[in-house]
Formats: sequence, C-alpha cells, structure tokens
Amino acid sequence: MKDSVDKNQITTINPFTNEPIKSYDLMSKHEAFAAVERCHEAFLDWRRVAPQERAKVIGKIGEALTAKAEDFATLMTEETGKLLKDGKTEIELCAAICKWTAETGPKELAGETRDVENGEKGHIEYAPIGVIYGIQPWNFPAYQAIRYAIANLMAGNGVLLKHAASCTGSGLFLRDLMEEAGLPKDLFTVLVIDHDLSDEVIAHDKVRGVTLTGSEGAGRHVAEKAGAALKKTVMELGSNDAYLVLSDADLELAVKTCVMGRLYNNGQTCVNAKRFVVVDAVYDQFISGFVEAMSKIELGDPRDASTKLGPMSREELRDKLHDQVWKSIAKGAKLSCGGKVPDRRGAFYPATVLEDVAPGQPAYDEELFGPVASVIRAKDDKDAMRIANDSKFGLGGGIFSRDVERAVTLAREEFDTGMVFVNGFNVATPNMPFGGVKNSGYGREHGGFGMKEFVNVKTIIEN
Repeated sequence: MKDSVDKNQITTINPFTNEPIKSYDLMSKHEAFAAVERCHEAFLDWRRVAPQERAKVIGKIGEALTAKAEDFATLMTEETGKLLKDGKTEIELCAAICKWTAETGPKELAGETRDVENGEKGHIEYAPIGVIYGIQPWNFPAYQAIRYAIANLMAGNGVLLKHAASCTGSGLFLRDLMEEAGLPKDLFTVLVIDHDLSDEVIAHDKVRGVTLTGSEGAGRHVAEKAGAALKKTVMELGSNDAYLVLSDADLELAVKTCVMGRLYNNGQTCVNAKRFVVVDAVYDQFISGFVEAMSKIELGDPRDASTKLGPMSREELRDKLHDQVWKSIAKGAKLSCGGKVPDRRGAFYPATVLEDVAPGQPAYDEELFGPVASVIRAKDDKDAMRIANDSKFGLGGGIFSRDVERAVTLAREEFDTGMVFVNGFNVATPNMPFGGVKNSGYGREHGGFGMKEFVNVKTIIEN
C-alpha cells in the first residue's frame, strides 16, 4: 500500500502495518507562495543577526533534538519503517551536526582581509543570499532536512523544506521543534505541496538556491528547472557504492562490516555499501561467510530492539527492487540467498545476495535501494579498482586491506568517488565533507563546506 496523494491531501501510511497514519491538506499555490514570502521576510531580519547569536539558536535546536529523540524517532519509524534504534542514532547525528555548527560556524563564516595592489585593502565577506529551497527524501526524515537547513540557517539564510509525502509528519515535527527552541517563526518553513507546485516554487523570485537529495532522475529534473531560472543548486543523488575486499583484507572484519553496511537503515541509504568487489584470491572465503551472515538476518518489527531488518518504506519501492533482482537473474546473476517477497503484512524484503553480477544487469548498472547485495569477482586488486570505478555513480565506497597506508593511497589516487571508508562503514560525520561526483551529484555538505554553498562571497576593496 502506497502513501496516498490525491488532488487535495496526503495520507501517510505505516509500512509495517499498511495502516494510515494521518492526512494532511496540500497547500494551494496562493498558500505556498505566501509561505515563501513569509520565509523571505523572516530572512530579512535573520541575516542581520550576528553569527555568534545564530549559533546560540542552532545549539538550542541540537539540545531540543536530544530532548525529543524518543518522540521523533518513534514518528520516523511509523512513517518510514526504519528501525527505532536507527532513528535514535539519526537524531544523535543531527544533534551532533547542530553542536559542531554552533561551535565552528562563526569562525567558518568570518570575513577575511587581504592586501591588494597599490596599498589597497581587500575584504572578503560571506553574505547570506536569501531563501534556500530543499527537496528531501523519506529515508532519513530528520537528517536529510537538518543537513542542509542547519548549515544555511548558520549562514543567515531562510530555509524552505518540501519533504517526501511519506514523512510529512516528520517535517512538521522538525519545524515545531526548531521554533520551540527559539528559531524565529517562518525562518524554517515546511511546504506541503505536490511536485507540480514544487516546480513553480523553484522559479519564485524570492527563492535564491535549491538543494535536493534524491534519485538521479529527480536531480536532472530539478537541476533543469533551477538552471532555467538561473538558480544555483546542490545535488546529492543516488549511488552504487563499491566496497573492495582486497587480497590482504581481514575477512572476518570485511564480512561483518559489509553486512552492516548493506543493511543499515533497511538497506535504503545513498551511501550504503551496495556492490562488493572481491578479489579472486579471497572470493570463496568471503562469499561463504557473507552469504551465511545475510541468510541469518530475520525480518521483524522495527520497534523491537532485537530486529536486524525492518520493512522498506513503501510496497511499490519493494516491488521495484524485487523486479531489479529478477531482471538481473534473468541476465545471468546467481541468487545465493533471499530474493523472495515474504508472505506477510508490510513492505518487507529479505536480505538478498546476488553473485555473478556483470555489466548489463540492474544489479551492476543501477542503484538497488534496499537490502540486496551485488557481489562481483575481480581478478586482482588492480581489477577490483577498475570495477569499482566502472559506474556512472560516485558517492561513497570502501576498501578492506590490512595495509592501511596503501588503501589510503588507493583512495586518494584511484577511487573516483566523493567519500572512501577504509576498513569500515560510515554514513556522515559533521566535520567532514559529504557529497559525490559523476551522476551522484555535486556540491558539498558538512565540514563547513555546506555553510558556503549558498552565500555571496563578496569582494570589497578599500582605497
């Protein structure tokens, strides 16, 4: 059962029970544009607030997230099916982003003075530009919004959020939490709108920048609309992250980490480990342990602390994944475990492993957004890196090797992706840049970089 979006309403659905949660009225064009104008008016005041004072409010937002972690995580589980414990971890990350931004933001945004020719003095200022529109997906209802919103609020901008229909409640929860923490009303505005009206919001003259996290197709569409209106964009799109298991890898660590990296957030994360490129010398040992571990993963209630794999977000997404699996099998992939839709209520799909994955199969060429692992045999370490880079995507990736120095060198010089994790798996770190290359998008968030994506880097020369 999918989330219901009719002409006038959104109804969210619990993917574990298939039961409706709540209905929300869609905004009319007049209501949405009025909300954009109110956000712009709030920005006009906020831009004049000193960065040190903005930082205090952002710190309070982080504290409020921690205080309301249980309620927020429970709502996210109801709306998306994510494990409750993963939701709590997500809130911890969001609070850490707020804390780091509050502590470092004023310094990151501080102006700079340079000597110019003929004794002139040059000043560089990072000035806020206005209202930034974020279009965000359902898989991390808190984090996806916090990631761009906190950076832009710190920079002095106003923020609009169009959240995925399935987590409308989470977007509104976050808005209320921010205002209760002291953020001026309307500075973070949630638009409950459909995609057609979203295109018109992009073109609104008070919207100065657009950021999207979503599929490659959505990125192309939004970038085209924004480009036509000469609006800057940041795109964080899909990926098919490769994790290399090299000939000198610690196989026990590799198996354990790859299972966790594939199934984190029920397998629905842009930077999940998805393709596992294993060299021939250790392939048999790795695949034996990996398939055994994946086969033991049981489906369960996402609210239960012992559950390792909950439902996917929606049944139509589960069905799309299942179709990709069997199209891959029809083109030569081997099913080693999973691959069958369980006869039970909810949008469940089992932990699945495909071997003999090769070009031309969805499991090789496309992003499988769910708990399905694509395992590819490589001749040697060099061939493994070639296969890893043989993708239109480039968001994250990983390398397993006992020679850490060599692995870091490979990551630095050879891996054509935005982020590389050596002997581990990670999603995001507040003080490190997040983003990809190729069809995984462009622009960076976190690490101070997100605060400067949507600012006017202003030159002032003093005679």
